[in-house]
Amino acid sequence: MFSKEIIKNLAKSSWIRLMFEEGSRLAAIHGADKVYDYSIGNPYAEPPAEVIESLKKHVLSDEKGTHRYMNNAGYPDVREKIAKSLEKDSSIKLSAENIVMTVGAAGALNVILKSLLNPMEEVIVFAPYFVEYNSYINNNGGQAVIVEPDPSTFEPNLEAFERSITSKTKAIIINNPNNPTGVVYNEATLKSIEEIIARKQKEYGSTIFVISDQPYAEIVYDNIRVPNMLSIFKNAIIANSFSKSLGLAGERIGYIAASSRIESIDLLMKAFSFCNRTLGFVNAPGLFQKVVGDAINAKVDTAGYEKRRNFLYENLTRMGFQCVKPQGAFYLFPKALIADDVEFVKRAMKYNLLLVPGSGFGYPGYFRMSYCVKFDMIENSIPAFEKLVEEFK
Repeated sequence: MFSKEIIKNLAKSSWIRLMFEEGSRLAAIHGADKVYDYSIGNPYAEPPAEVIESLKKHVLSDEKGTHRYMNNAGYPDVREKIAKSLEKDSSIKLSAENIVMTVGAAGALNVILKSLLNPMEEVIVFAPYFVEYNSYINNNGGQAVIVEPDPSTFEPNLEAFERSITSKTKAIIINNPNNPTGVVYNEATLKSIEEIIARKQKEYGSTIFVISDQPYAEIVYDNIRVPNMLSIFKNAIIANSFSKSLGLAGERIGYIAASSRIESIDLLMKAFSFCNRTLGFVNAPGLFQKVVGDAINAKVDTAGYEKRRNFLYENLTRMGFQCVKPQGAFYLFPKALIADDVEFVKRAMKYNLLLVPGSGFGYPGYFRMSYCVKFDMIENSIPAFEKLVEEFK
């Protein structure tokens, strides 16, 4: 009666959303202050003042046409601002013609994959990874190929990566900083990836695109710098959003930026605009295009996230958890205290701790914690973690 593919996938539905909904159920029973919900990456920080002021300006303006359709690619002036902002940090010339405004980074990824993929072509993804990549790739006729990391650092395993490239490889998705680990892939690793791609393209006579999914690029710590993907990769395509950098997750506003070095770039940009329309997005939200254009240089305060990272990391490692210290984003990815991460997460729920199993990110044996939550919730959760640890001694 319904789509067999969708019904099958419901059984593998997002652990993140499942735990988020469980949090609502437990809060109704025990009270919200007794539930420690680390399930979803829903930014707690309010948007910067520049965003609020711009929103007021455009809502209250007498200017006509603010809420009408525009070009499928978005407002040219906003796209130009984004292009010039990206150009500052790279040696690559960009203009409004290299930018398409999208319905968040998720919309951007679907537009990109729809534009690139022929049936059964392969997209390489580095584990652990945002599990919706599987659906996005499948939605657009491709096949996901998962590459295991070096578990001591969660950087990509370069030998495994090179072995995974075939004549069917069309693209690689790089999520930097990474969700769920918070690791920032360093420049040396990324340059090695580009060298491997160049060799394989020559071997197969193919073109391999690097899709940089980077909504956390502005949330980094310890003076870490996220390497510029346009500078490193010839065939770079950025999928970005303002969900995290401006605290606008619910407004669904993002963009695609494609390198001017890509062969037939004009045709590719036309394909992006076409797919933006035919996938049903039509165009990105018009009002928030204007807002992010005004607030292009604004950022949320990362000091609060860093404080939460440090507190949680220090306390969990004190209790005996093994964890690579995150350099960006707002997630911890500790090793579970037993091999079965799903069972571990279920047992944590006895203490009203809502965690997401690593299996939900294609990497069993670990669990993810999102620390974009109130600090007092984190403090109050420490005794619950201590009780959980006691269970496994």
